[in-house]
Amino acid sequence: MNTTTQPLIELNNVVKRYPMGTTFFTALEEIDLTVEKGEFTGIVGPSGSGKTTLLNIIGSLDSPTEGSARVLGNFIEKLSHKAAASLRNHHLGFIFQTYNLLPVYTVYENVEFPLLLLGLSADERKKMVMDALEWVGLTDKIKSRPAQLSGGESQRVAIARAVVKKPELVLADEPTANLDAENSHHILKAMVRLNQELGTTYLFSTHDEKVIQYLRRKITLLDGKIATDEVMTPQGG
Repeated sequence: MNTTTQPLIELNNVVKRYPMGTTFFTALEEIDLTVEKGEFTGIVGPSGSGKTTLLNIIGSLDSPTEGSARVLGNFIEKLSHKAAASLRNHHLGFIFQTYNLLPVYTVYENVEFPLLLLGLSADERKKMVMDALEWVGLTDKIKSRPAQLSGGESQRVAIARAVVKKPELVLADEPTANLDAENSHHILKAMVRLNQELGTTYLFSTHDEKVIQYLRRKITLLDGKIATDEVMTPQGG
């Protein structure tokens, strides 16, 4: 997949409508957006503005009703379910506000899980898992289960799981919504470090001011449309 001459993400006139009885609801309207490799960007706006819908389309979890969404050289609207799953498994990482950890698995097993789909040897997986847990400062918790972790620790496991395969793009949907200020800053600093050290591109959906402090670009959505697109000077860590 050659993405060296094109943006990591390129959306052209993206519209997303959902049927509502005999009519429809327009969640996104005429979205034009380009994101380059290595950006640390946030999509911000109030609840219902279309942030999660936009993130889901970029993450190949949904498709536009109209327009084109090209991510890592793939047109999302043209992908089969199998091809979309392959894109997610190999090239994308996801972080959700609810962590989505598997409760019966240890921290190690939760972080290892995405690697099981990639056909790697046990030794390769072990090194990648331990590297990811070292990045987020949780190597001492490898045998713990999610119920034994704090909210901040659970989200750091979720980050490790998202970055363990060193994806080109990490999509983070309200990743600090359930965290206090101290834990929020801790995980945001970890993500900034991974962005800088690995060149991982981050795209957030958020209305949390703590996240916004760290952004280098802020895209504001209002009623499904891009209202502003600003270059930011990060204030965080």
